[in-house]
Parts: sequence; C-alpha cells; structure tokens
Amino acid sequence: MPRTIVTYPNPVLAKKAAPVVEITEEIRALAAEMLEIMYADKGIGLAAPQVAESIRLITVDLSGPDKREDPHVFVNPVLSNLEGEVESEEGCLSVVGYRTTVKRAERLHLSATDLDGKPVEMDADDLMAICLQHEVDHLDGVLFIDKISKLKRTLYERKLKKWLKEKNED
Repeated sequence: MPRTIVTYPNPVLAKKAAPVVEITEEIRALAAEMLEIMYADKGIGLAAPQVAESIRLITVDLSGPDKREDPHVFVNPVLSNLEGEVESEEGCLSVVGYRTTVKRAERLHLSATDLDGKPVEMDADDLMAICLQHEVDHLDGVLFIDKISKLKRTLYERKLKKWLKEKNED
C-alpha cells in the first residue's frame, strides 16, 4: 500500500524520530517515495514522520513541485549556527488548511549524510533555512502550529474540529 501524508493530530507527528543507523535500499526507496509524495502534494519539503516513518530523514526541493530541479535528501540532519530572525508565512502538508506567520532563524548550518553515506555540510539562508528548520522540527515532534500564539492555535483547533465533524457527517 503506498504511503500517504499523515495529518495532525496523528501521534507520530508529536514523537521524536529515531536516527537512521544504516542507509539501506529501504531507506533509499523511502526517500524516493517521499520526494514523489512531496511533489504530488505541492510541497517543497517533507519529513519521514509525515509519512508515518519515525526516522530522521527529510526531503527538500525549493524548485518543486513543478520544476523538480533541485531535490535534496538529508539523513540525520543537524542544524547549528542559527543566526538572525525572520518571519515568514508557513503551511504544512500535515496541518490541513492552515497557514500563518512563524519566526525562524534567518541563517543556519546543516550537517547531514546523503543517501550514499557521505557527509553533507551546507550553509543556508532565506527560504532554504526556513524549510530546513520546518522539516527538522518534524523530526523532533514539533509542528509549526506549536510555535504560534495560544490564541491562533485555539482558533485552528476549533476550525479543525468543525472540519472533521463535517467530514464525518458526509
């Protein structure tokens, strides 16, 4: 059965993901599937917990979903040297029907491994820095709605309950 994106409040989204111990063919296949799911759902980033796999693996492609020119897969990503502050509007494939402004670091450094087991080091800013923070948050069981005010969160929760109730009545 093909994987699909799990949505809030699925408990896997609130769980800290386990490190990838070995890069196997299954991990490579998962990464390829995650890229396809990300593109199909019009995203630019996806973390393994979003497809119910609680491991430290993310995919990012800022040229997506249409061009698909710059896909990245990061295994066990670690962010460091977070600097500056920027506000941007975010949404999430796992948080249905909601976008809001979130504060993030403006610049950062990424350390990870690629699918060949080689180390990856990258400095990122702008949208790439925001996207990396968003996806790595998923690996730590944090959603962007965990970073917003209680009022905005409560309004979203009410909207979601109403939407789920209407969906179940159909």
